[in-house]
Amino acid sequence: MKAEVKWIGDELFMATSESGHSLVLDANAGALAPSPLENVLLSLGGCSSVDVVSILQKARQNISGCKVEIAAKRLDTVPRLFSDIHLHFVIQGRDVNAKHVERAVSLSADKYCSVALMLNKAVNISHDFQIINDEK
Repeated sequence: MKAEVKWIGDELFMATSESGHSLVLDANAGALAPSPLENVLLSLGGCSSVDVVSILQKARQNISGCKVEIAAKRLDTVPRLFSDIHLHFVIQGRDVNAKHVERAVSLSADKYCSVALMLNKAVNISHDFQIINDEK
């Protein structure tokens, strides 16, 4: 896998993936686009969500939505690394079984999410979930 990041002016950088997709990163605390560290959180949330949705669909859970709210704490020293990241999954659907959701979230965190597994070596990552039942 390859990627390229090119400075495009001020504190803006264009990141382009091997598959040809691009996104802007802003080193100025995310004033005009996500900062590189914000993008790490977005990647973690995306990776984890893909796993959770896939696992719940394979378990034949009738889900209509999946959202993950991510909260991170950073160290006060330079470099300002993440110390803790918490993922709160909000699963929406009809008659969704909490045991299936718990299993999906745990499998993502412990086995499938590449981003979480890489970050886990240096960051305390926790997770929980809630289920919102669709009206029948």
